[in-house]
Amino acid sequence: MHLFLGEIKDAVRPRAALLMLGVLALGVLFIASYAGAFHQQQPKDIALGVVAPEQTRAQTIRQLEQLPGSPLDPRALISEDAAREQLKDREIYGALVIDPNSTTDRLLLASGGGAAVADALTEIVDEAEAAQQRTVETEDVFPMEASDSRGLSAFYLVVGWSVGGYLCAAILAISYGARPANRMRATIRLLALGVFSVALGLLGAVVIGPVLGALPGSVLGLGGLGALVVFAAGATTFALQGLAGIVGIGLTVLVLVVAGNPSAGGPYQYPLLPPFWREIGPALPPGAGTWTARSIAYFGGHAITGPLLVLAAWCVGGALLTLLFSSLRRGREAVEASEVRQ
Repeated sequence: MHLFLGEIKDAVRPRAALLMLGVLALGVLFIASYAGAFHQQQPKDIALGVVAPEQTRAQTIRQLEQLPGSPLDPRALISEDAAREQLKDREIYGALVIDPNSTTDRLLLASGGGAAVADALTEIVDEAEAAQQRTVETEDVFPMEASDSRGLSAFYLVVGWSVGGYLCAAILAISYGARPANRMRATIRLLALGVFSVALGLLGAVVIGPVLGALPGSVLGLGGLGALVVFAAGATTFALQGLAGIVGIGLTVLVLVVAGNPSAGGPYQYPLLPPFWREIGPALPPGAGTWTARSIAYFGGHAITGPLLVLAAWCVGGALLTLLFSSLRRGREAVEASEVRQ
């Protein structure tokens, strides 16, 4: 028995045991996050424009606001042209155009922004119109490509970029140490990550576009976005490694995979997610990247300033923290060496 216990101690060192506990926690959080985000979709405050004569418009908005569970956020629009413009700017997910001289109205959609929210909106409006003895015809103003199944290509593209970014940073850590020895080495790592980011960003855009035909839009635009996403993921990994050593890789997985992917608006867009995921999604790289990729592909690059600023903040913040932690480490090592000489 004593020999067996000794073998266990040699096989599973205390540090390894702690890391295993960390992985166990990540696994549980992974299940909780994905199941929590996806197990039940309850539409909440889907932005819907309402175009109608003033009296009819006000009455329709009141009726839509009173739907059980508040699935819609109806807002008055003065014309169909205004509705189409807001759809292009991604300020609304759809627009109900009411014809007071008919019992049939039209629902303008933009499935390029996500098939799940377009389907949910169609179902909700169909039921609301039927309750008023009216019918509705749908028009997809900004449709997704037939080859872009459920509009998920943008999400998968961003996931691939994110994985590439943090794996690149993790490989550098495994090869040369999780914490860079000095600021120069940290700078070299960031430059190497920059070159890698441009390469993976462009290659991902080429594969998803010209090669597979899964996503339309500018290859250069998507490639530039990809470089930002990859660098944001990699720089975040560098920063967390500088803070916590090899454990930083696990922290990166927590931020980008456990929290970031289910809240990114991929399979289910923000109005279909529970409150926690809906709130954090736009502030994390996967969410900002997915939104921007869809905007480039289907909306002519509209509504991307905010998400690009989010990605830029992760890039700059990660790089600055990486340099800061490397400088602090160098300073601590200099102090320790001085104390040893004394």
